[in-house]
Amino acid sequence: MSFGFLFSEAGIRLLAFFGIFGAMAGFELAYPRREAHPLKGRRWVTNLAVLLVDVAVLRVIFPMAAVGAAIFAEAQGFGLFRILGLDPLLAGLVAFILLDFTVWAEHVAFHKIPILWRVHRVHHADVDVDVTTALRFHPIEILVSMCLKAAFVVLIGAPVLSVLLFEIVLNGAAMFNHSNVRLPDRVDRMLRVLIVTPDMHRIHHSVERRETDSNYGFNFSVWDRLFRVYTQEPEAGQVSMRLGLKPHQDGAPARFLWSLLYPFRRGA
Repeated sequence: MSFGFLFSEAGIRLLAFFGIFGAMAGFELAYPRREAHPLKGRRWVTNLAVLLVDVAVLRVIFPMAAVGAAIFAEAQGFGLFRILGLDPLLAGLVAFILLDFTVWAEHVAFHKIPILWRVHRVHHADVDVDVTTALRFHPIEILVSMCLKAAFVVLIGAPVLSVLLFEIVLNGAAMFNHSNVRLPDRVDRMLRVLIVTPDMHRIHHSVERRETDSNYGFNFSVWDRLFRVYTQEPEAGQVSMRLGLKPHQDGAPARFLWSLLYPFRRGA
């Protein structure tokens, strides 16, 4: 790995990923919220393998992803912010907030539109929730999500730096709020005012449909409150609640090929 690579878009994101992943994995071991599932080892292998497939597919089909879209828009002078002549700092801040809302709305769409739910169910099929669950997204979902995000970046003319920062924060926030980490109640309440905590997002992975259809946020917690899809606590409690999908409480979702082929199974 060259020194120059560390300062490239891919290098910065890679360093951030390993740093955050390592930190959250360590916190899970030191301060677990729930007892680890017996299939933890198999789950980790499968979820990390799905991540490798996602990375390979993105690098082949969409090499620079959202950041590349921002660079393209800047080079061509595209975007609403440039038409309006918005100050770069203000444009970056507004772009960050709008991108977060877009990801939230996209997440809701993946739950409500049947054909999108078929691929998103791979994420929810995980029988437990920890830092690796944040990496368990079907390649089709990753491609659809990235296309929508890139189109929005070009449409508003989001500054390149704000898009890079958003992508890093989004990935880091996903690993944080999927982690099996126990936060002090007071800290959890304070953080939830603005950001999504592990206890808040874990409810979204409940087997109960009412709870699954809530707490969609990844970064900011305000969207769920604003659109009245916020759940404070799961009915069964954080420790006793069942996670995943009701029809698949066995070891099937911990298998790699099962996870990749699940959207195409009849009845899925």
